[in-house]
Amino acid sequence: MAIVCRPARMEDLKQADEMVVASINELTERRGFGRMASSRPQDFQAFSLADDPEGLWVADDDGEIVGFAWSWVCGELWFLAQLFVAPDRQSDGIGNQLISKTFAQADMRGASIKALITFTFNNVSQGLYIRHGLFPRFPIYMVSVPRDRLASRLAEPRLRLESLADRTAGLDELGLIDVVALGVSRAKHHRYLLSDGTTGGYTIHSDSECVGYVYISDGHIGPLAVRRPDLVGSALAAALSRAAKSDFPTISAFIPGASEPALKAAIDHGMHLTFPMLLMSNRPFGDWASYLPRNPGFM
Repeated sequence: MAIVCRPARMEDLKQADEMVVASINELTERRGFGRMASSRPQDFQAFSLADDPEGLWVADDDGEIVGFAWSWVCGELWFLAQLFVAPDRQSDGIGNQLISKTFAQADMRGASIKALITFTFNNVSQGLYIRHGLFPRFPIYMVSVPRDRLASRLAEPRLRLESLADRTAGLDELGLIDVVALGVSRAKHHRYLLSDGTTGGYTIHSDSECVGYVYISDGHIGPLAVRRPDLVGSALAAALSRAAKSDFPTISAFIPGASEPALKAAIDHGMHLTFPMLLMSNRPFGDWASYLPRNPGFM
């Protein structure tokens, strides 16, 4: 039977995630980074599917999922969260079929900005994206540090965090910060994060002014956004101080290469660059000196 590219269903998400994990690990092992991916609950995929089913597609070969594409839209921003093909099927033209399906979502929603985050060393995929009009912009680095080492480098934070669980700010205020940092509001994604029992959300304050927000989950910091790029180093330092109070042995974050203050703050706190990723888009957007993504799927 021919491979069929069809809309994803909720019952597809687990098998699709297993295929994605296998594809990532085949790539990272082949490039000398070892196995990086492991299966996790498909909560954000399920959220995105319920929010806009046009953004999730599978390549189905007689009941076996051999490709998966997942994108979401916020305002004029279309973001490709995942596009993976099973390692033994990557010469079958499946990637082109899937990206065409997800691009149709961008057209239907009127999204003029198209973007994604991919591995810097994934040259085959980068070629695919360039052929479809998405070009490299800057690296994004995964950084991490053992919590015990971080604790010895902490100073009193200049900025203050207040829990979003205490309703110190509404979604409208967070959306306005997103507009400053990214050019679009992500109110629906804040609702998702605030409903996730494993993630702590905080507003960031300078005296009485709310200047940003940050989320922390399992020792990982992100997303983090601030109203001005000169605040991002101090905001990351405050988030590191909060993350260091957790029980997780490793503290991590994704830092855009466009944010020199955030990179400097990370290195000053003993964080090491573990692997590189790359932002690609059809045109520049946002102020990436003011925004730290959560992961390559959430942005």
